[in-house]
Amino acid sequence: MRVNPNPYPDLISSIEATQQQINTDEQQIASGKSVNVPSDNPAAAAVLVQNADQISQADQFQRSAGGIQGEIQNADSALNSVIASLQQAISLGVEGANGTINAADRAALATQVQGIQSQLVSLANLAYQGNYVFAGTANQTAPYVLDPSSSSGVSYVGNTGVNQVTLGDHFSLQTNLPGSQLFSSGGTDMFQSIQDLLVGLQSGTGINTAVVEIGNVMNNVDTQRVFYGNALNQLNAQQTYLNTTTTQLAQQQNTAGGADLPSVISNLTTAQVSLQGTLQAIGQTARVDLFDYLK
Repeated sequence: MRVNPNPYPDLISSIEATQQQINTDEQQIASGKSVNVPSDNPAAAAVLVQNADQISQADQFQRSAGGIQGEIQNADSALNSVIASLQQAISLGVEGANGTINAADRAALATQVQGIQSQLVSLANLAYQGNYVFAGTANQTAPYVLDPSSSSGVSYVGNTGVNQVTLGDHFSLQTNLPGSQLFSSGGTDMFQSIQDLLVGLQSGTGINTAVVEIGNVMNNVDTQRVFYGNALNQLNAQQTYLNTTTTQLAQQQNTAGGADLPSVISNLTTAQVSLQGTLQAIGQTARVDLFDYLK
């Protein structure tokens, strides 16, 4: 029988290996991950890095979609208010065209139309998060300004550009219509028609013609408004897709790098028992006498 005269190196090596296993198991339990550093599983680590990049990109698209959703909803709400204001102007015009009212009554109606005119300018200059929604791509400046030199009393200083936003691979969305298309296209001009009604009420002539103009404007705005409803539907569909993608990526991440906690806890318990046994063995070896082997 051969006796190892110096068993300590082997025992210390065993302690180090067991302690490393304990540390690894405890880290996996704390993080819930089986891959905490690339050396734990290089192949899985590469998959997790790519997966994390995809999740980050999807999250960025989601944040952008949230901001655009607010803009589109505000634009649609503003156009709804525009239509309501035009309906009110038509009602005032019909009342003013009634031959039974006098000049003073028409002047009072004209004052109300002036209020509607101011309200429409405010709505057309809708701003969201510092950008003017109906200014085309020149969205840092209010698109409509009062202009006494213009026949309509209002001038458009925006442009005809449209904004696009990327919200996913191969998916982009137009987010706006310029005011020039919304309020003065198809042979209609919202501010000109309101100005014509105002002049008609003040003079007592041309009121019915102005009412027809405003009706055409209202129909045009209502038709153009469909764009925002369609854009919102596309946006909601893309958000649903991004949510589904994020969930799938999270599941893939868990499959590739999630810790099997019952197994890890079992391994930890075994390693702790092993460590305790090794420490006891060292204690016993320290008391070993060569004569113990000769008895």
